[in-house]
Amino acid sequence: MANTGRRLFTSEAVCMGHPDKVADQISDGILDELLRQDPTSRVACETLLKNGLAIVAGEITTRGYVEIPTLVKKVIEEIGYTDPASSFNCHSVGVLTCLEPQSPDISQGVNEDPAKAKDLGAGDQGMMFGYACRETPELMPLPIGLARKLVNRAAEVRMKGVLKYLRPDGKSQVTVEYDGDKPARIHTVVLSLQHAPEVSLEQMKTDFRTHIIDPVLPPGMVDANLKLHINPTGRFVQGGPQADCGLTGRKIIVDTYGGMGHHGGGCFSGKDPTKVDRSACYYARYAAKNIVAAGLADRCELQVAYAIGVARPVSVLVETYGTGRVPNSRILELVEKHFDFRPRAIIDQLDLRRPIYKQTARFGHFGTDDPNYTWERTDKAETLRSEAGLAVPAAQPVGAR
Repeated sequence: MANTGRRLFTSEAVCMGHPDKVADQISDGILDELLRQDPTSRVACETLLKNGLAIVAGEITTRGYVEIPTLVKKVIEEIGYTDPASSFNCHSVGVLTCLEPQSPDISQGVNEDPAKAKDLGAGDQGMMFGYACRETPELMPLPIGLARKLVNRAAEVRMKGVLKYLRPDGKSQVTVEYDGDKPARIHTVVLSLQHAPEVSLEQMKTDFRTHIIDPVLPPGMVDANLKLHINPTGRFVQGGPQADCGLTGRKIIVDTYGGMGHHGGGCFSGKDPTKVDRSACYYARYAAKNIVAAGLADRCELQVAYAIGVARPVSVLVETYGTGRVPNSRILELVEKHFDFRPRAIIDQLDLRRPIYKQTARFGHFGTDDPNYTWERTDKAETLRSEAGLAVPAAQPVGAR
């Protein structure tokens, strides 16, 4: 049902140097290296970080090999934690591992058996969601879209040396004022970025506005009443795992739609594509995005649910929140015709057995035109539009610049 009246909605994003994101990148870096050597690797890898220690644990079955301490240090170096004076840095971090093969009780349910016509089974039970809406050109909710762009822009100016005093950790938060279901204006922006001790807060307020905030915010969505909170504590020198513990999979809302729409609870990072926590969420986003791109609805959310070891989902649900131009039942028929939610089909259609995952942990899983993000394609939109009997292409997203 459509919303009416004025309301505020807020989403956050975190920089690649946030301790939980460092953990995500290590887990996905291990996954990438194993997929590079053995595309059929089964990986469920978690990372815990604090001060000078990294603990990597999980279940891995593979023909490949990773020197995990070397990889951990490389990922930390790429992120920018290189200062030997810090208690967390790429030179001195200690690495402990606790890794075992995948449980045979799980693998016997997941493994394919062509002789018995057994398809690849889902790696776990659970429910997964995909979402798309007509608020940005990327068909993402505007609050999380802008929050993600802010932290990615901060990473860009740091790594290019534009603002030499920036350090890897940081967060953004964006509040958008809606008029009904349409974004009307940006209400508040919070930007907290780790920095060298010698820079003043006044300098950061000027620099962040000039080099990060203004290049990202759509001018038509900003007015004189915009509220800005830049490093609101006044100081953010100590950051990363030195200041806070990092753990894989603790930023599941940041990784998806910023709290707009539902979440099944499973994280993405460190999981190979037989884990439907990851692959089915990507595919549900693919389906929802094509539905919105086709003009069948302005908002679309898909829920898909699985039983462990069973290939076909136990349920698929389409919700368009009153924005559909055709009934939800008809959209579901088109989804069932054109989207195959069996794990093997998802892996093959999206080409998921590739080393592409560390960048998703670093720059975001959705809302990019990077060709490696195959789940962001809208290649089925025209077919869906035609079969739904809609001749008019979808309108321009309301949040477009």
